[in-house]
Amino acid sequence: MSTIVIVAIIVIIALIVLFAVVMPRSRAKAREREIIRRRDEVASAHRERAEDRSARADYAEQQAARERAEAELHETRARLHERGLADDELDAERERLGVSGEERNGRFERDGDVREREAEARDRDGVVRDEGRL
Repeated sequence: MSTIVIVAIIVIIALIVLFAVVMPRSRAKAREREIIRRRDEVASAHRERAEDRSARADYAEQQAARERAEAELHETRARLHERGLADDELDAERERLGVSGEERNGRFERDGDVREREAEARDRDGVVRDEGRL
């Protein structure tokens, strides 16, 4: 009987030591797995945001290029008119740009209104003029 008690005590001590050593290691591994999962989650969220912002920046660059091209077109048209090379289009241009009367202080109406008028004029004429060539 005493042998059984001694064996039981040894088994109990072995189990306690086993739990004392194995349990902290398994908890540490579980914590490490959780940290890795959270890192991956946060990193992928940052990558998604970076892609979104990059796409928005690309769109903004395209818009800026479009606006620059429109500004260059207006500048080219202004030079044509200053040189007297487009006098036959003065009335159509004034109407399209919304210039009324003798004075407008060189200002256009809101960009949206000007673009609408330009689109309507192109639709009416049915012709796209290449005035960029000098």
